[in-house]
Amino acid sequence: MKILKKQLKFNEGEISLVTESLDDLWHLKYILEPGDIVYAFTKRTIEGATDKLRPEKADKKTVRLGIQVEKVEFHKFSNRLRVHGTIVDGIDVGAYHTLNIEDGTNLSVIKIWKNDQLERIKEAQMASLRPKVIIATIEEGEACIGMVRQFGVEESSSLRQSLGKGEGNRRNEFFGEFASQLKWAAEKVEAVILAGPGFTKSDFFEFLQVREPELAKKTVLEDTSSIGMSGFQEVLRRGAVDRITQESRIGREAKLIEELMKEISINGKAAYGMEDVRNAQSLGAIETLLIADELLRTEREGGAIDGFLKDVEHSQGRIVVFSTEFEPGKKLESLGGIAALLRFRVAP
Repeated sequence: MKILKKQLKFNEGEISLVTESLDDLWHLKYILEPGDIVYAFTKRTIEGATDKLRPEKADKKTVRLGIQVEKVEFHKFSNRLRVHGTIVDGIDVGAYHTLNIEDGTNLSVIKIWKNDQLERIKEAQMASLRPKVIIATIEEGEACIGMVRQFGVEESSSLRQSLGKGEGNRRNEFFGEFASQLKWAAEKVEAVILAGPGFTKSDFFEFLQVREPELAKKTVLEDTSSIGMSGFQEVLRRGAVDRITQESRIGREAKLIEELMKEISINGKAAYGMEDVRNAQSLGAIETLLIADELLRTEREGGAIDGFLKDVEHSQGRIVVFSTEFEPGKKLESLGGIAALLRFRVAP
Protein backbone atom coordinates (compact mmCIF):
# COMPACT_ATOMS: atom_id res chain seq x y z
CA MET A 1 0.00 0.00 0.00
CA LYS A 2 1.34 3.38 -0.98
CA ILE A 3 0.19 6.46 0.95
CA LEU A 4 -0.11 9.59 -1.19
CA LYS A 5 -1.58 12.03 1.33
CA LYS A 6 -2.51 12.01 5.00
CA GLN A 7 -4.45 14.93 6.48
CA LEU A 8 -5.76 14.09 9.95
CA LYS A 9 -6.74 16.17 12.93
CA PHE A 10 -7.52 14.23 16.10
CA ASN A 11 -7.83 11.03 13.99
CA GLU A 12 -10.40 12.63 11.67
CA GLY A 13 -9.74 13.43 8.04
CA GLU A 14 -8.49 12.07 4.72
CA ILE A 15 -5.96 9.45 3.69
CA SER A 16 -5.23 9.04 -0.03
CA LEU A 17 -3.59 5.81 -1.11
CA VAL A 18 -2.87 3.40 -3.95
CA THR A 19 -3.63 -0.31 -3.51
CA GLU A 20 -0.76 -2.56 -4.57
CA SER A 21 -1.88 -6.10 -3.70
CA LEU A 22 -4.72 -8.39 -2.69
CA ASP A 23 -3.56 -7.89 0.91
CA ASP A 24 -4.32 -4.16 0.61
CA LEU A 25 -7.89 -4.94 -0.49
CA TRP A 26 -8.29 -7.25 2.51
CA HIS A 27 -7.07 -4.51 4.85
CA LEU A 28 -9.56 -2.05 3.35
CA LYS A 29 -12.40 -4.48 4.03
CA TYR A 30 -11.82 -3.93 7.75
CA ILE A 31 -11.01 -0.22 7.47
CA LEU A 32 -14.08 0.98 5.56
CA GLU A 33 -17.28 1.37 7.57
CA PRO A 34 -20.85 2.53 6.83
CA GLY A 35 -20.89 6.33 6.66
CA ASP A 36 -17.29 6.72 5.45
CA ILE A 37 -16.71 8.74 2.26
CA VAL A 38 -14.60 7.09 -0.46
CA TYR A 39 -13.42 8.90 -3.61
CA ALA A 40 -12.19 6.99 -6.67
CA PHE A 41 -12.35 7.02 -10.45
CA THR A 42 -15.10 4.77 -11.77
CA LYS A 43 -17.24 4.16 -14.82
CA ARG A 44 -20.75 5.63 -14.70
CA THR A 45 -23.49 5.47 -17.29
CA ILE A 46 -24.11 8.90 -18.80
CA GLU A 47 -27.53 9.32 -20.36
CA GLY A 48 -27.26 10.90 -23.80
CA ALA A 49 -29.63 13.46 -25.23
CA THR A 50 -32.72 11.74 -26.60
CA ASP A 51 -35.59 12.50 -28.89
CA LYS A 52 -38.77 10.62 -29.63
CA LEU A 53 -37.59 9.20 -32.96
CA ARG A 54 -34.11 7.83 -32.15
CA PRO A 55 -32.97 7.65 -28.53
CA GLU A 56 -29.21 7.57 -28.17
CA LYS A 57 -27.55 4.64 -26.41
CA ALA A 58 -26.39 5.31 -22.87
CA ASP A 59 -22.62 5.75 -22.67
CA LYS A 60 -20.23 4.84 -19.83
CA LYS A 61 -17.59 7.41 -18.99
CA THR A 62 -14.79 7.51 -16.43
CA VAL A 63 -15.61 9.95 -13.64
CA ARG A 64 -14.38 10.59 -10.10
CA LEU A 65 -17.15 10.08 -7.56
CA GLY A 66 -17.45 10.39 -3.81
CA ILE A 67 -19.45 7.51 -2.31
CA GLN A 68 -20.90 7.31 1.19
CA VAL A 69 -20.27 3.70 2.16
CA GLU A 70 -23.16 1.38 2.94
CA LYS A 71 -21.59 -2.05 2.38
CA VAL A 72 -18.17 -3.52 1.52
CA GLU A 73 -17.54 -6.91 -0.12
CA PHE A 74 -14.11 -8.57 -0.44
CA HIS A 75 -13.88 -10.91 -3.46
CA LYS A 76 -10.63 -12.78 -2.82
CA PHE A 77 -10.73 -14.97 -5.93
CA SER A 78 -11.40 -12.11 -8.34
CA ASN A 79 -8.92 -9.72 -6.66
CA ARG A 80 -11.54 -7.07 -6.09
CA LEU A 81 -13.14 -5.05 -3.29
CA ARG A 82 -16.64 -3.76 -4.03
CA VAL A 83 -17.74 -0.62 -2.17
CA HIS A 84 -21.50 -0.01 -2.34
CA GLY A 85 -23.14 3.29 -1.40
CA THR A 86 -24.77 6.51 -2.52
CA ILE A 87 -23.07 9.27 -4.50
CA VAL A 88 -22.38 12.39 -2.41
CA ASP A 89 -20.02 14.20 -4.81
CA GLY A 90 -19.86 14.15 -8.60
CA ILE A 91 -22.62 13.40 -11.09
CA ASP A 92 -25.98 11.87 -10.12
CA VAL A 93 -25.71 12.86 -6.45
CA GLY A 94 -28.07 10.75 -4.38
CA ALA A 95 -27.98 7.80 -6.80
CA TYR A 96 -26.64 4.40 -5.84
CA HIS A 97 -23.25 3.27 -7.16
CA THR A 98 -20.58 0.60 -6.63
CA LEU A 99 -16.84 1.28 -6.72
CA ASN A 100 -14.65 -1.64 -7.83
CA ILE A 101 -11.32 -1.35 -6.00
CA GLU A 102 -8.50 -3.41 -7.54
CA ASP A 103 -4.70 -3.51 -7.61
CA GLY A 104 -3.43 -0.07 -8.61
CA THR A 105 -6.60 1.82 -7.65
CA ASN A 106 -6.05 5.39 -6.43
CA LEU A 107 -8.61 6.27 -3.74
CA SER A 108 -9.21 8.67 -0.87
CA VAL A 109 -10.94 7.76 2.38
CA ILE A 110 -12.49 10.40 4.64
CA LYS A 111 -13.61 9.21 8.08
CA ILE A 112 -13.03 9.21 11.81
CA TRP A 113 -10.14 6.79 12.07
CA LYS A 114 -9.87 4.25 14.89
CA ASN A 115 -6.41 3.41 16.23
CA ASP A 116 -6.51 -0.17 14.94
CA GLN A 117 -7.43 1.12 11.46
CA LEU A 118 -4.47 3.50 11.43
CA GLU A 119 -2.32 0.59 12.59
CA ARG A 120 -3.59 -1.44 9.61
CA ILE A 121 -2.55 1.34 7.24
CA LYS A 122 0.92 1.43 8.79
CA GLU A 123 1.19 -2.36 8.68
CA ALA A 124 0.14 -2.50 5.03
CA GLN A 125 2.82 0.08 4.18
CA MET A 126 5.53 -1.88 6.00
CA ALA A 127 4.42 -5.21 4.52
CA SER A 128 4.82 -3.87 0.99
CA LEU A 129 8.55 -3.40 1.71
CA ARG A 130 9.14 -6.94 3.02
CA PRO A 131 10.29 -9.88 0.89
CA LYS A 132 7.45 -11.92 -0.63
CA VAL A 133 7.48 -15.59 0.33
CA ILE A 134 5.84 -18.81 -0.81
CA ILE A 135 5.75 -22.11 1.07
CA ALA A 136 6.02 -25.40 -0.82
CA THR A 137 5.32 -28.65 1.05
CA ILE A 138 6.13 -32.08 -0.36
CA GLU A 139 6.11 -35.77 0.49
CA GLU A 140 6.10 -38.87 -1.72
CA GLY A 141 3.51 -38.39 -4.46
CA GLU A 142 1.90 -35.26 -3.03
CA ALA A 143 2.86 -31.58 -2.95
CA CYS A 144 1.28 -28.13 -2.73
CA ILE A 145 2.24 -24.46 -2.88
CA GLY A 146 0.91 -21.60 -0.77
CA MET A 147 1.41 -17.84 -1.13
CA VAL A 148 2.10 -16.14 2.21
CA ARG A 149 -0.27 -13.21 2.48
CA GLN A 150 -1.03 -10.91 5.40
CA PHE A 151 -4.39 -12.59 5.98
CA GLY A 152 -3.13 -16.17 5.72
CA VAL A 153 -1.48 -18.69 3.43
CA GLU A 154 -3.43 -19.01 0.19
CA GLU A 155 -3.00 -22.38 -1.54
CA SER A 156 -2.22 -21.65 -5.19
CA SER A 157 -1.62 -25.14 -6.60
CA SER A 158 -1.33 -28.80 -5.64
CA LEU A 159 -0.11 -32.00 -7.24
CA ARG A 160 -0.83 -35.65 -6.48
CA GLN A 161 0.59 -38.73 -8.18
CA SER A 162 0.56 -42.39 -7.26
CA LEU A 163 4.10 -43.73 -7.00
CA GLY A 164 4.94 -47.41 -6.80
CA LYS A 165 8.09 -48.90 -5.32
CA GLY A 166 11.12 -48.60 -7.54
CA GLU A 167 9.40 -46.31 -10.02
CA GLY A 168 12.25 -43.84 -10.35
CA ASN A 169 11.03 -42.45 -13.65
CA ARG A 170 7.58 -41.68 -12.27
CA ARG A 171 9.19 -39.98 -9.27
CA ASN A 172 11.30 -37.83 -11.58
CA GLU A 173 8.17 -36.96 -13.59
CA PHE A 174 6.47 -35.94 -10.35
CA PHE A 175 9.48 -33.82 -9.34
CA GLY A 176 9.61 -32.27 -12.81
CA GLU A 177 5.94 -31.28 -12.80
CA PHE A 178 6.20 -29.83 -9.30
CA ALA A 179 9.36 -27.93 -10.23
CA SER A 180 7.46 -26.33 -13.12
CA GLN A 181 4.60 -25.30 -10.83
CA LEU A 182 7.04 -23.93 -8.27
CA LYS A 183 8.98 -21.94 -10.86
CA TRP A 184 5.79 -20.28 -12.09
CA ALA A 185 4.60 -19.52 -8.52
CA ALA A 186 7.99 -18.13 -7.47
CA GLU A 187 8.41 -15.66 -10.34
CA LYS A 188 7.51 -12.60 -8.24
CA VAL A 189 8.74 -13.68 -4.78
CA GLU A 190 12.11 -13.30 -3.09
CA ALA A 191 12.12 -16.57 -1.11
CA VAL A 192 10.74 -20.11 -1.17
CA ILE A 193 10.40 -22.26 1.95
CA LEU A 194 10.46 -25.96 1.01
CA ALA A 195 9.03 -28.10 3.81
CA GLY A 196 7.78 -31.57 4.58
CA PRO A 197 8.48 -34.79 6.50
CA GLY A 198 11.29 -37.24 5.75
CA PHE A 199 13.85 -37.04 2.97
CA THR A 200 11.57 -36.26 0.01
CA LYS A 201 12.06 -32.50 0.31
CA SER A 202 15.87 -32.95 0.33
CA ASP A 203 15.71 -35.20 -2.74
CA PHE A 204 13.48 -32.67 -4.48
CA PHE A 205 15.83 -29.83 -3.53
CA GLU A 206 18.76 -31.72 -5.12
CA PHE A 207 16.59 -32.21 -8.22
CA LEU A 208 15.84 -28.48 -8.18
CA GLN A 209 19.53 -27.55 -7.98
CA VAL A 210 20.10 -29.34 -11.27
CA ARG A 211 16.81 -28.54 -13.04
CA GLU A 212 16.24 -24.94 -11.80
CA PRO A 213 19.46 -23.67 -10.17
CA GLU A 214 18.27 -20.03 -9.91
CA LEU A 215 15.11 -21.13 -8.11
CA ALA A 216 17.15 -23.36 -5.79
CA LYS A 217 19.28 -20.36 -4.77
CA LYS A 218 16.30 -18.64 -3.13
CA THR A 219 14.93 -21.84 -1.55
CA VAL A 220 15.43 -22.84 2.10
CA LEU A 221 14.49 -26.14 3.74
CA GLU A 222 12.28 -26.60 6.81
CA ASP A 223 11.21 -29.80 8.61
CA THR A 224 7.49 -30.33 9.19
CA SER A 225 5.49 -33.40 10.19
CA SER A 226 2.80 -32.78 7.57
CA ILE A 227 2.11 -31.04 4.26
CA GLY A 228 -0.71 -28.87 2.93
CA MET A 229 -2.45 -26.40 5.23
CA SER A 230 -1.19 -28.16 8.36
CA GLY A 231 2.33 -27.96 7.01
CA PHE A 232 1.92 -24.27 6.23
CA GLN A 233 0.90 -23.65 9.85
CA GLU A 234 3.90 -25.61 11.16
CA VAL A 235 6.23 -23.46 9.06
CA LEU A 236 4.63 -20.32 10.52
CA ARG A 237 4.82 -21.58 14.11
CA ARG A 238 8.48 -22.45 13.68
CA GLY A 239 9.21 -18.86 12.65
CA ALA A 240 10.65 -19.74 9.22
CA VAL A 241 8.70 -16.97 7.48
CA ASP A 242 9.60 -14.44 10.18
CA ARG A 243 13.30 -15.21 9.74
CA ILE A 244 12.95 -14.06 6.14
CA THR A 245 10.49 -11.18 6.53
CA GLN A 246 11.52 -10.02 10.06
CA GLU A 247 7.98 -10.51 11.38
CA SER A 248 4.86 -11.52 9.48
CA ARG A 249 1.34 -10.82 10.63
CA ILE A 250 0.17 -14.43 10.31
CA GLY A 251 3.35 -15.78 11.89
CA ARG A 252 2.63 -13.61 14.93
CA GLU A 253 -0.98 -14.82 15.04
CA ALA A 254 0.08 -18.48 14.83
CA LYS A 255 2.41 -18.07 17.81
CA LEU A 256 -0.14 -16.14 19.88
CA ILE A 257 -2.93 -18.69 19.34
CA GLU A 258 -0.53 -21.49 20.29
CA GLU A 259 0.38 -19.62 23.49
CA LEU A 260 -3.31 -18.99 24.23
CA MET A 261 -4.28 -22.66 23.79
CA LYS A 262 -1.40 -23.69 26.06
CA GLU A 263 -2.55 -21.31 28.82
CA ILE A 264 -6.16 -22.46 28.47
CA SER A 265 -5.11 -26.13 28.72
CA ILE A 266 -3.43 -25.54 32.09
CA ASN A 267 -6.12 -23.13 33.34
CA GLY A 268 -3.47 -20.45 33.35
CA LYS A 269 -3.21 -16.78 32.45
CA ALA A 270 -5.87 -16.64 29.73
CA ALA A 271 -9.49 -15.61 29.26
CA TYR A 272 -11.82 -16.17 26.32
CA GLY A 273 -15.35 -15.18 25.41
CA MET A 274 -16.65 -11.62 25.73
CA GLU A 275 -17.86 -11.90 29.34
CA ASP A 276 -14.62 -13.38 30.73
CA VAL A 277 -12.43 -11.01 28.73
CA ARG A 278 -14.37 -7.95 29.92
CA ASN A 279 -14.07 -9.22 33.47
CA ALA A 280 -10.29 -9.59 33.05
CA GLN A 281 -10.07 -6.03 31.72
CA SER A 282 -12.04 -4.67 34.68
CA LEU A 283 -9.18 -5.99 36.83
CA GLY A 284 -6.48 -4.53 34.56
CA ALA A 285 -5.24 -8.03 33.75
CA ILE A 286 -5.08 -7.96 29.93
CA GLU A 287 -1.58 -8.02 28.48
CA THR A 288 -2.54 -8.96 24.90
CA LEU A 289 -6.08 -8.85 23.53
CA LEU A 290 -6.82 -11.21 20.65
CA ILE A 291 -9.89 -10.30 18.59
CA ALA A 292 -11.18 -11.77 15.32
CA ASP A 293 -11.56 -9.29 12.47
CA GLU A 294 -15.15 -10.36 11.76
CA LEU A 295 -16.21 -9.95 15.41
CA LEU A 296 -14.56 -6.52 15.50
CA ARG A 297 -16.43 -5.49 12.34
CA THR A 298 -19.86 -6.66 13.56
CA GLU A 299 -19.38 -5.30 17.09
CA ARG A 300 -18.21 -1.99 15.65
CA GLU A 301 -21.39 -1.70 13.58
CA GLY A 302 -23.32 -1.96 16.85
CA GLY A 303 -21.07 0.66 18.44
CA ALA A 304 -20.27 -1.47 21.48
CA ILE A 305 -16.59 -2.32 21.12
CA ASP A 306 -14.54 0.86 20.66
CA GLY A 307 -14.84 2.04 24.26
CA PHE A 308 -13.63 -1.35 25.45
CA LEU A 309 -10.65 -1.26 23.07
CA LYS A 310 -9.70 2.19 24.37
CA ASP A 311 -9.82 0.86 27.93
CA VAL A 312 -7.43 -1.94 26.98
CA GLU A 313 -5.05 0.55 25.33
CA HIS A 314 -5.18 2.92 28.32
CA SER A 315 -4.19 0.06 30.64
CA GLN A 316 -1.15 -0.63 28.42
CA GLY A 317 -2.69 -3.70 26.82
CA ARG A 318 -1.68 -4.75 23.32
CA ILE A 319 -4.41 -5.41 20.73
CA VAL A 320 -3.95 -7.95 17.92
CA VAL A 321 -6.67 -8.31 15.27
CA PHE A 322 -6.74 -11.86 13.83
CA SER A 323 -7.58 -12.76 10.24
CA THR A 324 -10.49 -15.21 10.04
CA GLU A 325 -9.27 -16.20 6.58
CA PHE A 326 -6.68 -18.49 8.21
CA GLU A 327 -6.58 -21.22 10.86
CA PRO A 328 -5.43 -19.18 13.93
CA GLY A 329 -8.32 -16.74 13.38
CA LYS A 330 -10.75 -19.63 12.90
CA LYS A 331 -9.61 -21.13 16.20
CA LEU A 332 -10.17 -17.77 17.86
CA GLU A 333 -13.67 -17.64 16.35
CA SER A 334 -14.44 -21.01 17.94
CA LEU A 335 -13.62 -19.44 21.32
CA GLY A 336 -16.13 -16.65 20.78
CA GLY A 337 -13.93 -14.44 18.59
CA ILE A 338 -12.17 -12.75 21.51
CA ALA A 339 -9.58 -13.87 24.05
CA ALA A 340 -6.74 -12.45 26.11
CA LEU A 341 -3.34 -13.39 27.41
CA LEU A 342 -3.20 -12.04 30.94
CA ARG A 343 -0.65 -10.47 33.23
CA PHE A 344 -1.91 -12.65 36.08
CA ARG A 345 -4.41 -15.45 36.49
CA VAL A 346 -8.03 -14.37 36.98
CA ALA A 347 -10.59 -16.61 38.63
CA PRO A 348 -13.60 -17.29 36.35
